[in-house]
Amino acid sequence: MPNTKFDLIVIGSGPGGYVAAIRAGQLGLKTAIVERENLGGVCLNWGCIPTKALLRSSELYHTFQHADEFGLEAKSISFNIEKVVKRSRAVANQLSSGVKFLMKKNKITVIEGEAKLKSPGAITVTAKGKRQDFTAKSIILATGARARTFPGMEPDGKLIWTYREALVPDVMPKSLLVVGSGAIGIEFASFFNTLGAKTTVVEVLDRVLPVEDEDISALALKAFKKQGMTIHTGASVEKLAAGKTNVTATIKLTGGKTETLTVDRVILAVGIVGNTENLGLEALGVKIDKTHVVTDQWGATSAPGIYAIGDLTGPPWLAHKASHEGVACVEKIAGVKTAHALDTSNIPGCTYCWPQVASVGLTEAAAIKAGHKVKVGRFPFMGNGKAIALGEQEGLIKTVFDAASGELLGAHMIGAEVTELIQGFVVARTLETTEAELMQTVFAHPTLSEMMHESVLDAYDRAVHI
Repeated sequence: MPNTKFDLIVIGSGPGGYVAAIRAGQLGLKTAIVERENLGGVCLNWGCIPTKALLRSSELYHTFQHADEFGLEAKSISFNIEKVVKRSRAVANQLSSGVKFLMKKNKITVIEGEAKLKSPGAITVTAKGKRQDFTAKSIILATGARARTFPGMEPDGKLIWTYREALVPDVMPKSLLVVGSGAIGIEFASFFNTLGAKTTVVEVLDRVLPVEDEDISALALKAFKKQGMTIHTGASVEKLAAGKTNVTATIKLTGGKTETLTVDRVILAVGIVGNTENLGLEALGVKIDKTHVVTDQWGATSAPGIYAIGDLTGPPWLAHKASHEGVACVEKIAGVKTAHALDTSNIPGCTYCWPQVASVGLTEAAAIKAGHKVKVGRFPFMGNGKAIALGEQEGLIKTVFDAASGELLGAHMIGAEVTELIQGFVVARTLETTEAELMQTVFAHPTLSEMMHESVLDAYDRAVHI
């Protein structure tokens, strides 16, 4: 007979769930994880990982097209969308297999099927029409989220896509409408636009990448337009009418003017909703607010013994946030004295469009609104030797400090490899570093990271190379 009694059961095996399970295993808890689809969840199988594989292909395609700028010759550059997608799926499958290995290594029982809470400390798992009951002292919900849809804009899986269909396109569309300019929408817009699709982006707010600092959004808009994208901000898609081979969108522009646009495909990227349905949450008194489970700083819900982490609990909807929440939650359950709740203000955000965008902490506007008197530093990529040598001269690094204390309030970047560079400022914020320590830090030359140093110096009128 298989084991049915555990110290901890985790429902969902995405970056929150499987990391929580591993930490529990490390702490000696008898742990099981329930998954209804693929180990690794949306991130590994249908999100962060496969999208980066697609974007890598489009990045190389762009580079080959500009080979002459580097003194190279590359003739008749083309791509095969089927092979591009095949590579992306192979990358996802490799990592999903890696999670399977990690479960075995940490002696975690993997239960395949769909879970439902039966009572505090008890669940029922249904798989292939059969049901089985399991019990645990603690249960962590890590069921993630899915794409949000609106009436009149329902995806059909053929012409109107969510991120799932966009990851495995059956054809390369000649024209594309992306609804929403957050990270998901802009990443897909970058991919398809780079490969030649005539791409239009509609954003209901007044700027693209609206959660980013205004300076970064402005530079991103300039770059996207230069690449040939059509961008409508302060606009909304009122209706989508699917034909046999294309879709006609009714778009309400700034000022109230309405226009129609016919495209081969539409990608909906208008936010996500938590996967709270069919889990039995309401019956057990688990509080839900706007499709997301309400928790305290440790992931505890309003029902005893039931916890929730990751996208299910609301923004920021990021894999690394979910992983750290999972660790904090498990350590609290296990009674680890050094457990620390996650400080969401130190979570970096990364968008893998072209150019890349990354940030941590407060924007300049948010810092001022919060009552800070600020010192702001900026350093352009065109002032950096490594960036010029790479042929990546477009970009900016911006830092925001509290004028009185020197606290690093936020850092914001756009340009080549900024999704890697941002971690330096994340570490700085975690260590509560001020401008003094950052100024005294030696940055290697020639590197892109030198721009981080220069941006700090610029905030205090000490920049060297501009």
